[in-house]
Amino acid sequence: MINKDPNHKHTYDAQGKMTCCSQEEKINLKADEKLIQEQGDKACCVVDEKTRDRHFKGDGHYHGIRFKKELDHGSSHEHNDEDGHDHSGDVKSSTFKMFLPAIISIALLLIAIVFDNWILQTWFTGWVRVVWYIAAYASVGFPVIKEAIVAIGKGEIFSEFLLMSIATIGAFTISEYPEGVAVMLFYAIGEVFQTLAVKRAKANIKTLLDQRPDEVTVLENNQPKTIKAERANIGDIIQLKAGEKLGLDGELISETASFNTAALTGESKPDTKVKGETVLAGMINLNIVAQVKVTTSYTDSKLSKILELVQNATAQKAPTELFIRKFAKIYTPIVVLLAGLICVVPMLFVENYVFSQWLYRALVFLVISCPCALVISIPLGYFGGIGAASKNGILFKGSNFLDIIANIQNVVMDKTGTMTEGVFKVQEVNIKHQYNKDEVLAMVNALESQSTHPVATAIHQYVGNINTGIKLNAVEEIAGHGLKAEVNGKELLVGNFKLMDKFSIKYDIDPSTIVYTLIAIAYDKKFAGYLTIADSIKEDAQEAVNKLHSMNVKTTMLSGDKSSVVKFVADKLGIDNAFGDLLPEDKVNKVKAIKDRNETVAFVGDGVNDAPVVALSNVGIAMGGLGSDATIETADVVIQDDKPSRIAMAINIGKQTKKIVWQNITLAFAVKAIVLVLGAGGLATMWEAVFADVGVALLAILNAVRIQGMKF
Repeated sequence: MINKDPNHKHTYDAQGKMTCCSQEEKINLKADEKLIQEQGDKACCVVDEKTRDRHFKGDGHYHGIRFKKELDHGSSHEHNDEDGHDHSGDVKSSTFKMFLPAIISIALLLIAIVFDNWILQTWFTGWVRVVWYIAAYASVGFPVIKEAIVAIGKGEIFSEFLLMSIATIGAFTISEYPEGVAVMLFYAIGEVFQTLAVKRAKANIKTLLDQRPDEVTVLENNQPKTIKAERANIGDIIQLKAGEKLGLDGELISETASFNTAALTGESKPDTKVKGETVLAGMINLNIVAQVKVTTSYTDSKLSKILELVQNATAQKAPTELFIRKFAKIYTPIVVLLAGLICVVPMLFVENYVFSQWLYRALVFLVISCPCALVISIPLGYFGGIGAASKNGILFKGSNFLDIIANIQNVVMDKTGTMTEGVFKVQEVNIKHQYNKDEVLAMVNALESQSTHPVATAIHQYVGNINTGIKLNAVEEIAGHGLKAEVNGKELLVGNFKLMDKFSIKYDIDPSTIVYTLIAIAYDKKFAGYLTIADSIKEDAQEAVNKLHSMNVKTTMLSGDKSSVVKFVADKLGIDNAFGDLLPEDKVNKVKAIKDRNETVAFVGDGVNDAPVVALSNVGIAMGGLGSDATIETADVVIQDDKPSRIAMAINIGKQTKKIVWQNITLAFAVKAIVLVLGAGGLATMWEAVFADVGVALLAILNAVRIQGMKF
């Protein structure tokens, strides 16, 4: 919507495109107005936070135009959060109000057409007829003319508003009143439908993600009390009944509870938690009453971060979208110039030149050339893609990554936690006879307690409680190798066999002959033995690889685990290439080798330990994003559950989004090109021009919203 503030300064994006005073901004802001009215301060994907803030006084209530006037004039309006007063107005009638100007216009236009062609009226001539058509035009045309004038005053001369204003006013000057009204009428109707479509796309994203309840029940002196969720404090105890949604992140203090995590992962499979485990906002308690200790504030919950991520994603424009924006900026002044030439140049060459005929052709040309179908339907297509991905537990950090992932040629993946469960179990313990097995395992358990690696968890589960009497000194983690410490003044090494080689520890086994993951142990400069640890392949890992191959995507597994284990897993899944015993820098070199072939790469891992590889890849995909804030920060795409099959789904969503966007571009250009030629040759009227503009825009919008209902 055009900013009428005399102190208003234009805003531009990184590509130099003005982000204010355009039809796209007008439609986005109108959609935001409706979202805010219906959803309050939880409205998602609002293009400008000022739009949200203008309607709220920090109390979560919508104040509408009256509050805007209060802000403008500095007056106050105080009320209580709990007063029950509704500040939203009649939300149900807001859609009707959007259509009201068009309804008035179409009623007057239809009556006029009837009087002109079928029920002739002697009084319906001259100035009465002109005034009648002006009245039909006023409700839909004057707002557009006003926006065009204000835009010109702000320096944005060639806008969609100017095109429609010139075309319709020109039609009136040559007495083509019905066409003039019809063009602006259908433009206004198209704008309303575009607004509703954008609003729906944004609302769908918000509905899919924001599953937080507004209220929670906390225990105060063992008595339940219902309060607003945002007022709950860290340390409060929430009582959660069966069927209730958790409002904040916390720690389960009940012995056990089962939760539906569909709001976060897209999967409704019950997830059983035990005392001390983390539970997240949006999870639904399935059975008994559970108690949860709040560990994170309402605004810092995992779901809040995910919502913020998706809201920011709508601001990250895809290259296609940026190209169309730039194209429209150049294209609009060119078509205005061409329209002028169509009207004037024939005067020099046509023998029986009639100004009104050529002016009409120029006006038809202007209407056809309006880029509405492109500037609205393309962003809407990307909105739909982000929403469809969110629905399936996949979060894109920007529509640009939808474009990139659609063209991925290689998926490079980590092994542990990505294609395997990451839940290790000790299979075999081989300790040299000269050592006390229990003492060695106790030292190993104490040292591994310094690590968060899944292997450390497996060892702890096997050995049991940590012996606090063991004193560790000079503990050091050696990346890609293992751990080193001093115990009783002697060196203790626990890690892979590369660690043994690094410290020149001699051993009498061949690690390559053992398929399982090996944990080597050395104490006092001597090899003390080893443990074997096994991981299990995820149930949908095979499906993931098969789907990637069906898309002609090459697969590569890179892992720090021993080569024999990596090869075993890769062979079982049919992964094209597999490399083990890799340090972080080795993984970087492998990815560089792929990129040196001018091929695109998506890397899938935990998003933290593999940060260098994620940074190097075209798209960084993080698995199990619910478990790590750092994952949400570093990855380009976050898969909220641990299912590798979502990798292929993310690529497919990217491909379908890109397909729909290019369908819309092709449709718009093809229809406009045909009707432009016909219009310039005098073979197309204003009615065909309306179809080429508004009709194509509506068809493109219907095509764009299609992705929101697709099954992937």
